[in-house]
Amino acid sequence: MKTVELSKRLVKAKNPCANGFRWMLRHHPDGHDYQPLLDALVADGRVNDACWLLDQFGATSDVLRLETLSAEVVVFAGSIEVAGDIDVAGMVRAGGGVRAGGSIRTGAHLVAGTSIVAEGTIDAESVSAGADVHANSIVVTAGVRAGGGLRCSQSLFCHTDLDVAEQAMVGGMLVAGGRVRVGRSLRVRGELRSGLEVRAGDGIQVDGAIECGSHLEAGWGIRSGGDIVAAGAIRVGESLLAQGDLRAGADYGIYAGLEVQRANWDTSARVSAAVEPENLLSGHWVGRGGL
Repeated sequence: MKTVELSKRLVKAKNPCANGFRWMLRHHPDGHDYQPLLDALVADGRVNDACWLLDQFGATSDVLRLETLSAEVVVFAGSIEVAGDIDVAGMVRAGGGVRAGGSIRTGAHLVAGTSIVAEGTIDAESVSAGADVHANSIVVTAGVRAGGGLRCSQSLFCHTDLDVAEQAMVGGMLVAGGRVRVGRSLRVRGELRSGLEVRAGDGIQVDGAIECGSHLEAGWGIRSGGDIVAAGAIRVGESLLAQGDLRAGADYGIYAGLEVQRANWDTSARVSAAVEPENLLSGHWVGRGGL
């Protein structure tokens, strides 16, 4: 394991809070190796100070490998690799990645500087990864943020926002109480329900219905195997297909072909649904099953 020694001078240069710096002077006046200092802070209930220290001095290349992991709180500067389950009462924070051959369950935030991977379920207060998030299923009481892509083999439930920088694929239902923002394409094999807006930089394909609590937007097109219903406007760069109804909110419009010349609407800005919506303001209506 790589040794990183944090002296009093190095820590003071980062402008720590007075209380935390006094703790270090009292307990470790001559400095301490990085990870043992993080462990000591956590053991003394100073989890926020441990996270602050990790923010200041960053990740290491160390890897913690275990068969299972059970603890009150974990703050580790490197990566965590567990063959079975991770079961932690409070926060799990890693400077690198977190990987489990089973499920990951935390009573607070699950945070990784790179990827989070679980062969089973991720069950946490919130999930934040600097890179990809992969799991069999995801259930969080707050939000999910992936700095890379997201792949969830079954359903994903979060009570606030889902924010994915690249592509997102969900094998079951996707239910978010807040916003759904995906940098590239969004693929959902069940239903998609969002309490606020849904935005994807590329396309959105959903096998079931789409229900959106605000605006619905895709840089390319949207295809749904059921209804598409939004409380706000519906805007797509190219074509728009609903096997069921297509409805925007009261006094809002439906706009297809926003990235297509009008001369090409009949081929690249086609709109299809069970019934032609009255508030279709751009795009080429082709009737039911027209895409």
